[in-house]
Amino acid sequence: MPEAIARTGPGIPRRRRPFLCGLPMRLKARERFGQYRIMRRLAEGGCAEVYSAVDTVGGVEVALKIPHPELLASRGLEWFQKEARLLAPLDHPNILPIKTAGMIEGQFVVVTPLGVENLEDRLRRRLGARKALDYGRQMLEALAYAHSRHIVHCDLKPENLILFRDGRVRLTDFGLAKIAMRTLDASGSGTVGYVAPEQAMGRPSPRSDVFSAGLILWRMMAGELPAWPFDWPYPGIERVRRAYHPALIALVRKATEVDHRRRHADGQALRQAFLRIAPRARRRPAARRGRGARSRVDWRTLRFRLFRREHGPALAASHVCPSCAGPLAEAMIFCPWCGRRRGKHREPTKFATRCPRCGRGVKADWRYCPWCYGAAVGPSTARTYGDPAYERSCRGSDCDRREQLPFMRYCPWCRGKTTRRWKIAGTRSRCSRCGWGVLSEYWEHCPWCGAPLRKA
Repeated sequence: MPEAIARTGPGIPRRRRPFLCGLPMRLKARERFGQYRIMRRLAEGGCAEVYSAVDTVGGVEVALKIPHPELLASRGLEWFQKEARLLAPLDHPNILPIKTAGMIEGQFVVVTPLGVENLEDRLRRRLGARKALDYGRQMLEALAYAHSRHIVHCDLKPENLILFRDGRVRLTDFGLAKIAMRTLDASGSGTVGYVAPEQAMGRPSPRSDVFSAGLILWRMMAGELPAWPFDWPYPGIERVRRAYHPALIALVRKATEVDHRRRHADGQALRQAFLRIAPRARRRPAARRGRGARSRVDWRTLRFRLFRREHGPALAASHVCPSCAGPLAEAMIFCPWCGRRRGKHREPTKFATRCPRCGRGVKADWRYCPWCYGAAVGPSTARTYGDPAYERSCRGSDCDRREQLPFMRYCPWCRGKTTRRWKIAGTRSRCSRCGWGVLSEYWEHCPWCGAPLRKA
């Protein structure tokens, strides 16, 4: 396949990125793309591919949205530039801003801040009532602001709600949005499952966004998504009745009425109704009194609480296993409670960037991933960073830095395997297979090698 050649100097050709059947060759991890270094591909939709990358100039992580070339050829840049123009005047903390939008190496790219995950990914794990109400409030804040500017989103869904480390939710992807003051003609637009009936018939309005927002609220509350013909009661109603106030249930039912005339007028009206209910929206289980009353907290939850209090800060056990809800540390390869292997870390990390192979955090001056022996990950800067958490030195004779954090499996400077066995402060228990420190009074499995632990 011939490649386009662009000359960068007299007699010095530079190869541009080849195209195959109208689609660009996928960007690879660690590849340079303009001023950005690609980390990994986040998603691929019908319109564009999204990558996480590091801005080598600013030293921050960003998301790159690259439209498919065949759409650019059929629609031109106008269709994608519209999203940038729509977002430009929207200045709200719950709407994802665009950092830049322009051509990079012959491709149109939209650059935005990088979140931790989207709401669709978060909903694969258990979501508590308090967190669901917080996410719902932030979603409605963004929707109300967009409707106040006469912008209808037309594609409101969990994938377009991005979660950040500070707990903020930001609405993105206004590619299907329409200016409400103009003719609304969007037959077939939206995402099946969250699209309002009248929008599917080609008559979208702000009430269509209200319908989609109501379905998202119900899925966060019940863990299940209602389907056509949207007969009441929706699936998961018993769980919702135990956890939420009837007024909130009535609000969601009104927002998801099939007849759009019975819904809230727009996002502003839905937001106001939600805020009136929010203080009493969550049901609190009544405390049992009397001698024979049993605690509502089971023994497993009590064990998790005791572990967090005694060892959580020392082990940085700030994450949760999606299978058993047990507390985890980012460095753990296996869940010590249920033994599930943690192949890729998908939760937030305190480090500047992530390893593209295992998803665990790495510092900006490390050369290799110390957790999985993956490919080289840096350094992304010439600076060196000290850390008071460094506990020991690498024994490799060729290692020039030597510092290591607790429970590293490999040296981040020379990639040498850790030979000394890590201990856990306050205990002498060790795994019989790998020899690393364990808490046999709490754990069922070794978090470093996955071996079952024998109880004392």
